[in-house]
Amino acid sequence: MPRSTARRTTAKRTKQAVAAQPEIVRVGIYLRRSTDDENQPYTIEAQEERLRSYVDSQPNWIVALRFADDASGATTERKDLQRALAAARNGLIDVLLVYRVDRLSRSLRDTVDLLEELEQAGVVFRSATEPFDTATPIGRMLLQILAMFAQFERDMIIDRVIAGMERKAAKGLWKGGRRPFGYQVDKIAKKLIIDVAEATIVRLIFDLYVRDRLGTRAIASVLNNRGLRTTVGGPWSGHKILRMLDNRAYLGELTFREITVEGTHEPIIDEETFDAAQKILTERSEETSRRASNPSDYYLTGRMRCPQCGTALIGTRATGRNHTYRYYTCHTRNRYNRHECDAPRLDADAVDYAVLTALAGFYRDHQQLIADAVLKAQRSHRDARSEHTAELSTIETELTLTDQAIDRYLGAFERGTLDDETLATRLEALRTKQKQLRQRQAELTEEIDHEPVMPARSSLRAVTRHIETIIETGDDLGRKALIEALVAEVKITGPDRLTPIFKVLGPDAPRDVTNVDTGDISQPKLTQPATSPAPHRGAAAVLPATTPPKGAVRAMPTLVEVRGLEPLASSVRGRRSTRLSYTPWKHLKLTGPRSPCDDHPVRMDRHLRPAVS
Repeated sequence: MPRSTARRTTAKRTKQAVAAQPEIVRVGIYLRRSTDDENQPYTIEAQEERLRSYVDSQPNWIVALRFADDASGATTERKDLQRALAAARNGLIDVLLVYRVDRLSRSLRDTVDLLEELEQAGVVFRSATEPFDTATPIGRMLLQILAMFAQFERDMIIDRVIAGMERKAAKGLWKGGRRPFGYQVDKIAKKLIIDVAEATIVRLIFDLYVRDRLGTRAIASVLNNRGLRTTVGGPWSGHKILRMLDNRAYLGELTFREITVEGTHEPIIDEETFDAAQKILTERSEETSRRASNPSDYYLTGRMRCPQCGTALIGTRATGRNHTYRYYTCHTRNRYNRHECDAPRLDADAVDYAVLTALAGFYRDHQQLIADAVLKAQRSHRDARSEHTAELSTIETELTLTDQAIDRYLGAFERGTLDDETLATRLEALRTKQKQLRQRQAELTEEIDHEPVMPARSSLRAVTRHIETIIETGDDLGRKALIEALVAEVKITGPDRLTPIFKVLGPDAPRDVTNVDTGDISQPKLTQPATSPAPHRGAAAVLPATTPPKGAVRAMPTLVEVRGLEPLASSVRGRRSTRLSYTPWKHLKLTGPRSPCDDHPVRMDRHLRPAVS
């Protein structure tokens, strides 16, 4: 029987049962006192007294079962609520009675789901203080409206907190949070007051930036070399300097959302100096935007980590007398210079070309290695299913506890036992936790639902041709899309040695390269040549799956770490890696003053370019 028909039949039986007034109507009374209900007329005892009086007023009604929870209405994971639902499913009650709709749930979605479950069990839902009957369509509509108001009431509390902070901002009071460097907070007056020692450093920063025209990282180096530290005692960084230069609190202003109040406290920087700093910031920002207008300039951004400190490698440039050099540089080194990490830079041209060529060789020459890796990934996926399911259950519990904590803080705020600043701070932390938990929940669900599938050999051949086409004739956008789809990570395993970790294509990979979306490859342009790998057989290890990003070739989550296929990246370090070891592969030629041999490694100068044969 279709579900909709079953629901209509159940509802019809329920209406007939109530209308006929059977000899005895068994009522389950559900009581709930939330953690935010103190000092309100919703105690368990008060609810029970009202519900029993209501039952006594109805002909042939008796209290068959009693259910009581001392928990938040933000979740349905309540012990006695689940007992009540079980009693409904097992035919132990005819009516579930509550004091108010929000005693059942404060979430509209949860209320609708609970009503549907009760309806399928043939149980009528009633409220002792609100006039509706869920056995009728209009009654169900009224109930949903009441549930909407219950959720609306909860959301209004949060809005009142924000409104309170806006009122503080309008009065020029400090709204809370981390204080600006250079000021202390007068906790009684709720005002910012100048910290003389720190204010001296603030003036020095603006002076170095405006008068001496130093960059933010150079200023950070000056401060670090003098032994000066930030508010938390850490080293200075260009990012920290940049945020200070743009902070209008140093002009004596306070801003919250769209509210700006002038003259709330004593300024540290005069308006002329601050405006000059903003002008320089704008000029340098425009220059940076022009340099970053091509987001594909560095193919492997986000896919390599520093072997010394573990932070990501980012793309950087250095300008020589006649040439601009491209590097992958440790983010820590780039931010703090050499104070925190002195890992050497990698020649970006060499690394990019080496990894692309290794990728083509992997798909062309190692199809059995791919097949073995997928089989191993399938076994690992099945073995990990139970662990993932258990972790999902834990996450659901954590989400429930987080919802309950939010309700507790909102209740404390309503009772006046928690101030708005503390509430805002705690709510922000809980919202962040919720977001992280839901993201992990989505990742686990994706991993459980998507088992690796063995690609066909014809698909492997098609993708090999696709990869070669992009390397030969594609532009930067096409090559970066290729790497995003099929390269998970590149490990730095030695002074001049890299280990790529590849993704295996999905079962729906293209069979005809001409029908594949390769990104914009209309203008062939291959950047500086670099070292290619010398492909040979090696071992493969399957790493934990991740959600595949979008790219030129669709990939499934199987990751293969290929040991033995490392690019032989000699001279990828240092500023003057002008000569590179290169092993050409069959689809590329080298143009320039040297004539390479297709069968033997050759030495090549930086100005040589690979060209399509």
